[in-house]
Amino acid sequence: MVGRHESLRTVFPEVDGVACQRVLDTAEVPFDQVDVGEGELADELRAFAGRGFDLEMELPLRVRLFTLNPGEHVLALVLHHIAGDGWSMAPLARDVLAAYAARSRGAAPEFVPLPVQYADYAVWQRELLGSESDPGSLVGAQVAFWRSRLAGLPEELALPFDRPRPAVASHRGDTVPVTVGAETGRRLRALAREMNATVFMVVQAGLAALLTRLGAGSDVPIGSVVAGRVDEALDDLVGMFVNTLVLRTDTSGNPAFRELVGRVREVDLAAYGHQDLPFERLVEIVAPARSMARHPLFQVALAFQNNPAPVLEVDGLEIRQEPLDLGVARFDLLMSLTETGDGLTGVVEYAADLFDRVTVEDMVARFGRLLESVVADPDVRLSEIDLLEPVEREVILGEWAGTGAAPAPSTIVDGFEAQVAASPDAVAVVCAGVEV
Repeated sequence: MVGRHESLRTVFPEVDGVACQRVLDTAEVPFDQVDVGEGELADELRAFAGRGFDLEMELPLRVRLFTLNPGEHVLALVLHHIAGDGWSMAPLARDVLAAYAARSRGAAPEFVPLPVQYADYAVWQRELLGSESDPGSLVGAQVAFWRSRLAGLPEELALPFDRPRPAVASHRGDTVPVTVGAETGRRLRALAREMNATVFMVVQAGLAALLTRLGAGSDVPIGSVVAGRVDEALDDLVGMFVNTLVLRTDTSGNPAFRELVGRVREVDLAAYGHQDLPFERLVEIVAPARSMARHPLFQVALAFQNNPAPVLEVDGLEIRQEPLDLGVARFDLLMSLTETGDGLTGVVEYAADLFDRVTVEDMVARFGRLLESVVADPDVRLSEIDLLEPVEREVILGEWAGTGAAPAPSTIVDGFEAQVAASPDAVAVVCAGVEV
């Protein structure tokens, strides 16, 4: 496998402070085997996956076989993102199993030669983009587009946090499941067809509408990724082709949801037409205020997982994927969805530094109610979308509405004395550096 895919035997030594790609002629992938008990497996997998890479000298792939018993094993392949993306999982699994099947018969695998390697793609992309100093080049036009499109972008999106943002993000995270039922899913697709949009665009409009209603304002940047495999010759390669886009959603003016979908469609199509500028370079060009506490340019992301699924079939073995939650968060919020039949399913990954689980569960429930509302009436305005459960409405209008009794008469002095009694040590007056 490592011989077949150059990206799996590439290291990145530094030359004058700049990382350079060096493809090794031959390399042995780190591979070992350990015996584990069923109860230890999850912790062992997390520890193996959570260890970093020294990319200057270490291959971006390591493998371990965890043996539960003589007939049951878990094969863990940890691939650094510099060498592979979500799309890479299908060709990676296919080639591993093809090699296994051949070796189990005592034969060498007979792979169809790959038409290109990742280095060929990198050279082609550089030639295609041209020089940033040339305004007539593709990259020059894309730099101008993104500078204009992201001018005045909010430094940070205001979200309903449970805690203040720490000075340095720990990246601890958790996930909450998301399910969109079949009926709502069918209506989402029907609305997308009617608007000449994609389901992703309709869901993005829904997410932006929800964040606006939760206090994020009307300028909502949402991060997303594009596959970047612009030629079918790249489909069978293991490599990092995805790029990150900033989809800036304007919810101002209390638009009808149908209008908001139209705005999102226009923004997204323009972004897709300028998707080649690497996100890392985009951050350098836009130069937002940098912070160790948050992701630059956006803090909320939306992803649709439509990569080809790995085919896990080989004679003599019964194979399934082992679920693994690493407990990390890349952004404040990441909604990751997959189309399943007529509905959608997925998770919201959230930063534990900022949110309690119950808060994110409430957000997911409100997102579901919002989608049900807008597909039932796409002309509903954002302010008219009902996000409350019947029980919540009853509490707000009943228990929290008061008894209707007139307040007891009081004066400013009474109020002042009550505050003194409640917090006698609090600062009352500050003047010229003196506190009373």
